[in-house]
Amino acid sequence: MTDDFHFHPTPDAGVGELGSVLKATLPLLSQVLEAVPARVVVLDARECFVWANHEFFKFTGLHPKQVLGQPIGRIIGDAAYAGYSAVRARLGSGQTVAWEGWTELAGTGRRYMREHLVPVDVQGGLPQATVVMSLDLTELKRRDAELSGKVAELEASEALKSSIFDNAMAALVSTDETGHIVEFNPAAAAMFGLAREQALGRPVSEVMIPPRLRAAHDAGMARVTAGGEQRVMGRRVEMPALRADGSEFPVEMLLWRTGVGSQTFYTASLFDLSERAAAQGEIERQREALRQSEKLTAMGSLLAGVAHELNNPLSIVMGRASLLAEKMSGSPHAADAQRIHEAAERCGRIVRTFLNMARSRPANRSEVALNDLATAAVDMLGYVLRSHGIAVTLDLLPGLPPVKADADQIGQIVLNLIVNAQQALGARDNGRRLTVSTGVAPMTDGDRRRTPRVWLRVRDNGPGIATELRERIFEPFFTTKSEGVGTGLGLAVSRSIARDHGGELTLQDDDGFGGGTCFCLQMPVSGEREVAETEPAPLPETDECNARLLVVDDETEIAELIGEMLSGAGYEVMTAESGAVALAMLAEARFDAIVSDLHMPDIDGAQLWREVKARHPTLARRMLFVTGDTLSPIARQFLSEARCDSLNKPFSKQELLARVTALLQP
Repeated sequence: MTDDFHFHPTPDAGVGELGSVLKATLPLLSQVLEAVPARVVVLDARECFVWANHEFFKFTGLHPKQVLGQPIGRIIGDAAYAGYSAVRARLGSGQTVAWEGWTELAGTGRRYMREHLVPVDVQGGLPQATVVMSLDLTELKRRDAELSGKVAELEASEALKSSIFDNAMAALVSTDETGHIVEFNPAAAAMFGLAREQALGRPVSEVMIPPRLRAAHDAGMARVTAGGEQRVMGRRVEMPALRADGSEFPVEMLLWRTGVGSQTFYTASLFDLSERAAAQGEIERQREALRQSEKLTAMGSLLAGVAHELNNPLSIVMGRASLLAEKMSGSPHAADAQRIHEAAERCGRIVRTFLNMARSRPANRSEVALNDLATAAVDMLGYVLRSHGIAVTLDLLPGLPPVKADADQIGQIVLNLIVNAQQALGARDNGRRLTVSTGVAPMTDGDRRRTPRVWLRVRDNGPGIATELRERIFEPFFTTKSEGVGTGLGLAVSRSIARDHGGELTLQDDDGFGGGTCFCLQMPVSGEREVAETEPAPLPETDECNARLLVVDDETEIAELIGEMLSGAGYEVMTAESGAVALAMLAEARFDAIVSDLHMPDIDGAQLWREVKARHPTLARRMLFVTGDTLSPIARQFLSEARCDSLNKPFSKQELLARVTALLQP
């Protein structure tokens, strides 16, 4: 029943007028009802107390004289009597009424009661007597409520803990003292790839410890259980863990122990370190790549310095060999002189390639012949290719259209492709072949390209690239080479350079070369065809042959070589061993043009030009600078400012005469 529904205590036991029905049975009933541990009262038709047992008087603390004959409402109070009035109609119909609930009793306050009201001898809808039996359950109810509160608090606490455990980002794994898993949260299920139901009850070593570490783990558990040293308890420890698929991954673990009654539980909080380990590995790879880059930069600077120092003697060898071949024309030894010249010229190409690779400079796009880049790359790597037993074939299309590109960057692509092929061919025991070929890509009717393209292929008969790796070889830091051989950047950088030039670098399928790998570089043509190498221009027969030239170089042999080449062409030549001497000679004699070294100890070529410009403005426009380092920033800046032509060392006689002829044109 609700709090609004009240019970009705009965009159005191003992004296009073009873209904006719009760009088006959009162002695027996009194004995029975006095033994009942409940409160029992009897009301007459007027709702006055006519009898009550001792339990009632004990509960109310009232004397029988205060109760018997009194109306029920006066004894139990108005609030409780309102509840009694609510069931009067049901009693008048002869029904027994039972209810339970809180009510407010006069003298005792708020109580929780359970009552049964039994009508007796109902006449005309009115009981002649009513027996009321009551139990006071207040203390029991309060204890139940207190216990329920504790249970609710415990349930709330468990719900909170469960919520935290289930929603924690860290993997949480709890075991009993035998090492069997008793809790496995969703983060752990995701981390180890194992459902909670599959993990519960299994040994933790079987679920998450790699096989090679299980013996050490079991020994540690036994030591801790026996009260021994706790080496990892409460400490952050990095260790390998095992996924359900058998793969290992690094984790950071924090382990703690919890006692619940007589039981001991161990809980591990685990964080997956795979991403951190991968990031650290990536950082280390980048550091190693940076170290390699720094080593290459240092080596490049050294090679540039060596190459620059080689330019002067190479110029002398090339020039003298050329002059010797001319002097011995018709002699059997002329061919020997020509071979010396060709060897020196090849050395010169290698030196230029070193310089181009070593110097850091802005991109400079001009007309570039792929055939020349291919020849230079094969020349530079000739010794390495021969020493590895690789037969090289150059299949270059004559008259290949030039491309608009940065020669150094495209040359870098060609070198990288050839080096990759050389390394791949190391897997073959014999019959190693490498082919470098060029050609023009055919235009089709449906081709949307606006300009034709030329291509360069580097093909080897090595082991080739596995099908599953073909899509990844252009990814940065991906390499099929063994550790320490490659950085995984070469092809990625090469493709980036090709695309920056409007071209493409692709891996092509084998077309009958006997397996291996074929890379194809395609570049848009510039619209002009390369000029085939021609014979030296005939010696001038006009007044130009009588032009007086001043040669300035602090290297005596270079100055003499240039002077002899020009004299042989019919020019009147005078030499000066320094810029100061040249200025003195200009003050005493007339010259039509000046051929000067750019780097000299006292007055260098740049300062000499400025002095000539101030004193002989017309002559300043007819100065040719010979240098072995036109790629240096200072040299580039000066040549751009002066708008003077330059000639790179080492050079041939034909190149020198062609530049001087152009210099003397009006």
